Amino acid sequence: MEIERKFLVNDDSYKSLAYNRSEILQGYICRQNGRTVRVRLRDDKGYLTIKGPSDASGIARFEWEKEIPLEEARQLLSICQPGRIEKTRWLVKAGKHVVEVDEFHGDNDGLVFAEIELGAVDEPYEKPAFLGKEVTGDHRYYNGFISRNPYNTWEKE
Repeated sequence: MEIERKFLVNDDSYKSLAYNRSEILQGYICRQNGRTVRVRLRDDKGYLTIKGPSDASGIARFEWEKEIPLEEARQLLSICQPGRIEKTRWLVKAGKHVVEVDEFHGDNDGLVFAEIELGAVDEPYEKPAFLGKEVTGDHRYYNGFISRNPYNTWEKE
């Protein structure tokens, strides 16, 4: 089970706090009814991930991920549905957790949000100052959604 909370990001102070960053390119073989099959290139590694639908709160969902050879991941990307995700992921320590900040590029340029993975739905966590409004459970901030509905097409609030 993947248990995470998701937040918009107020500023770019996370960049100076980050202990690591990586470049990610991902595509979707399937995305339907909250279920996704995703292929990801993260720096020089490939991954295949299957996710189930979220629970009612949007905090928890089934996730299975396996590292696959880079060349196989590239081949699978070639058969993905239209709408790839390009992003830089920044890792920031916050107490005993890691905050993953995703800065999107391409058609989603300007979108930045962060996730904190937890061991339990009610687990306490530190909230760094750069985290803004919580958007856990808001389908607009799922990568599968923004791959079909890019951020640059959203009406700005």
